[in-house]
Amino acid sequence: MDPRSEVLLRQANLFQGQLLLAGLPADDLFGQLPNAAGWCWHAGDQAALEARFEGRSHFGVNVPETLFEGAVLFLPKSRDLTSYLLNALAARLQGRELYLVGEKRGGIEGAAKLLHGFGKPRKLDSARHCQLWQVTVEQAPQAVELESLAQRYQLEIAGEPLTVVSLPGVFSHGRLDRGTELLLEHIDGLPRGHLLDFGCGAGVVGASLKRRYPDNQVTMLDVDAFATASSRLTLAANGLEACVITGDGIDAAPLHLDAIISNPPFHAGVHTNYHAAENLLEKSSQHLKKGGELRLVANSFLRYQPLIEGAFGRCQTLSEGRGFKIYRAVK
Repeated sequence: MDPRSEVLLRQANLFQGQLLLAGLPADDLFGQLPNAAGWCWHAGDQAALEARFEGRSHFGVNVPETLFEGAVLFLPKSRDLTSYLLNALAARLQGRELYLVGEKRGGIEGAAKLLHGFGKPRKLDSARHCQLWQVTVEQAPQAVELESLAQRYQLEIAGEPLTVVSLPGVFSHGRLDRGTELLLEHIDGLPRGHLLDFGCGAGVVGASLKRRYPDNQVTMLDVDAFATASSRLTLAANGLEACVITGDGIDAAPLHLDAIISNPPFHAGVHTNYHAAENLLEKSSQHLKKGGELRLVANSFLRYQPLIEGAFGRCQTLSEGRGFKIYRAVK
């Protein structure tokens, strides 16, 4: 059981009504709170919840339309995303209870200050290295449209401007990170055919590939619904078309690809998690045609080359600098 769920269950008498659990972990909390519904934006967690508790969790970037008498937000990593989610929930909870639960190392005490915008918050519990806060929504705010919180910046790809649109919570929100910048300098010479942007985030790589290779089919994949929503906005802002998929890791990707291009993630929330990246390296060859190529950027300290060599037999380092390496392997 997730420690945040354990803290909730210490106060289980507060959570027996029609409760919405926003950003809930894929554990047994639903089993302990039979009247609760969920709101999830992580495709892996949603799949796990759907398998065990069919129909009880809504997936997407907007608060579900279902009725709820109170809500709990499980603190996300991003403060911008926390603000959006708290606003979206409080807008539906005039005179009712809004709870915030999270780990101390995740910044729960600082995030709890955001509750002052809705009423007078109080800390209900502190255990399992987590805290649980509560506020009665005295004045429900006007719901903010998610797209109004988007940040935009421009790049130049193939001699033309490319507008990137990122939403709160998406990796490198509002700016181009160094790893992706280096990767974009090494997207020449990719095969014709079907290209996959794995871990697409705000769609920087996928949109750049479509701009650079307009005749190629491009698919963009991410585990996070806010990321894929951002990618769709980026494509629309540039008049580009690609297939955008929300799914859990490389297993959700199409087969018979001609190339996989990625700045793979290795964080989940406040914790370091290499599973998605390592799974990509070990299984990507299964999704490539013979002669298909994997090309990715990674922090230099990450020992990805042996994993790539284990899957492909050979791994080439195209470039190294600014704390990153560009790897290339061919099936």
